[in-house]
Amino acid sequence: MGRKVHPIGMRLGINTLWQGRWFAEGRQYREQLHQDMAIRALLQGGGSKGGAATSTQVRKLQREMPEAILKEKAGISRIDVERFPGKTKVSIYTAKPGILIGRKGEGVKRIRQALETLIGKKVDLDIKEISTPDTDAVLVAHNIADQLERRIAYRRAMKRAIQTAMKQGAQGIKIEVAGRLGGAEMARNVVLREGRVPLQTLRANIDFARTEAGTTYGQI
Repeated sequence: MGRKVHPIGMRLGINTLWQGRWFAEGRQYREQLHQDMAIRALLQGGGSKGGAATSTQVRKLQREMPEAILKEKAGISRIDVERFPGKTKVSIYTAKPGILIGRKGEGVKRIRQALETLIGKKVDLDIKEISTPDTDAVLVAHNIADQLERRIAYRRAMKRAIQTAMKQGAQGIKIEVAGRLGGAEMARNVVLREGRVPLQTLRANIDFARTEAGTTYGQI
């Protein structure tokens, strides 16, 4: 039986950068890793997972965040954290930068203040726009999950995502959904693909994402 590996993890250092770029030793490594987890939980509208000590603080700070983040409508795909002496740089990749920035930059100010309160250091906030959101794996996965939760037929949602991604210039795409599809009694997997997805070629630029949709008949 073949052994499956994470397609992004296999390409780190080849054509993909780490989302956390910093160096630490001993106990400091654990603390900074928990900070990274808390930063992502704060910006992606969810609770801090993995037992991070800052989970209570994250929930308090989320009340001060822009409404788009709390309702997960900001289209955030990726959050990079870089650490320098006395300063931390947080880069947010989003399909809707205007929603995050807000009127007269009010959204950016609130996000920066919340981050500085969370980690206790000066934060350099950089918001980067994703020019082709229909080819971003995270955003495509969230879009399909949102449609499934709104009871749109899973096959229609998958085909629509594939067609849109190929029109935006993707060379290939593969989508898999698993669970009680359409409310069926027995769970199953359905895979649709188009074009080339060369997982064995390490120099190939492969994007990957996994998410869950909470429906009335279970998780998909």
